[in-house]
Amino acid sequence: MRNPAMGTARLSATGPATAAQAWERYARPELWSTWSPQIRGVETDVERLSTGARGTVLGPLGVRVAFVVDSFDEVGMRWVWTARVGPIRMHLAHGVDAAPTGCSTWLEARSAWPVLAAYLPIARFALHKLVA
Repeated sequence: MRNPAMGTARLSATGPATAAQAWERYARPELWSTWSPQIRGVETDVERLSTGARGTVLGPLGVRVAFVVDSFDEVGMRWVWTARVGPIRMHLAHGVDAAPTGCSTWLEARSAWPVLAAYLPIARFALHKLVA
């Protein structure tokens, strides 16, 4: 049965970075704060993501977001993860594709509509910085 309180949204951005550059910015959690303004840091035991990797994203105002990487495809430049703060969960899928003058990236997020409404403007800005 479909839950009407849950929703899915998709964003994309295109920029001058190469697909390899954008993918590297995703793959190395230490780089997330360089392009995603809501991320102050990441606590994890991995230098590079892989399926099953876990950690905590450090957000503004002391917010700590636990995450697990559900799948990670280096060749296809796709990855999926689940983020959680208390009872709130968000399922996120990302991809990077080569474009004629750089690359494009996309995000598909699934969560409760109020969570998506708060997250999507920040995510849109971050995606544009990712490919800049």
